[in-house]
Amino acid sequence: MSFVNVGRENSTPIELYYEDHGSGLPVVLIHGWPLNGDAWEKQTAALLAAGHRVITYDRRGFGRSSKPGTGYNYDTFAADLDVLLDTLKLTNVSLVGHSMGTGEITRYIGKYGTKRLHKAVLIGTLGPYLVKASDNPEGIDASVFSGIKAGLKADRPAAIMEFLKNFYSVGGPDGKLVSDLVIQANWTVAIGASPIGTVACVDAWIEDFRKDIDRNDVPTMIIHGDDDRILPADVTSRRQAKMIKDVRFIEIKGGSHGLPWTHAEEIYTELVKFLA
Repeated sequence: MSFVNVGRENSTPIELYYEDHGSGLPVVLIHGWPLNGDAWEKQTAALLAAGHRVITYDRRGFGRSSKPGTGYNYDTFAADLDVLLDTLKLTNVSLVGHSMGTGEITRYIGKYGTKRLHKAVLIGTLGPYLVKASDNPEGIDASVFSGIKAGLKADRPAAIMEFLKNFYSVGGPDGKLVSDLVIQANWTVAIGASPIGTVACVDAWIEDFRKDIDRNDVPTMIIHGDDDRILPADVTSRRQAKMIKDVRFIEIKGGSHGLPWTHAEEIYTELVKFLA
């Protein structure tokens, strides 16, 4: 098992678990909340077969990484990613993020620029700015996020199961493409995450990425489902696509938030073409 040290909390090191396979042009896959790097199993296999070097990692607080009590904000997540890229000496690297993982990419570009990067892919993006504000009337009322945090604090197992049902749009077209066992497996991963981190990440979702997006000058692909019940396209991808100069925007009809599983073949086919 491989770990990279990204800091300390009191007497304890903070380490990220990662896997590094294959050779060729490197691709780093960044998972969504509340899962871990294994969520990319279908894309990892396809990218390795296409001749890429593929790196996955577990965000701090999730999966096999350390579960500190602090650091659940995008400045820290981007710094963690920077340590990983620097430790592995990755250049000309493509970053692929799903859901919460798109925030790492966008904030990384905002803080560190694009000198290391080849391309970027945002699947189910949470940018540019989720929460409703005077200068962001298209956003979602802040009370929605307060409610999510309250639900997690009251009954985290039940709240996560309800989230996962919306994640796969159960009752909609994509809900027929995912088995109960997949949802149960996701729940098992999610319930093993840091309770503190699971709740704290909700505040990270509503960070403002608009200035970070302005610094994105690499070829970027955005993929989003038009039945995304977690991050509706009107609030997120349709807006963010207009803010990036060199962008390819794909909207999947009937697609849920869980596209890497429900539309795995379509996702990895587009990834292989775009990253070539």
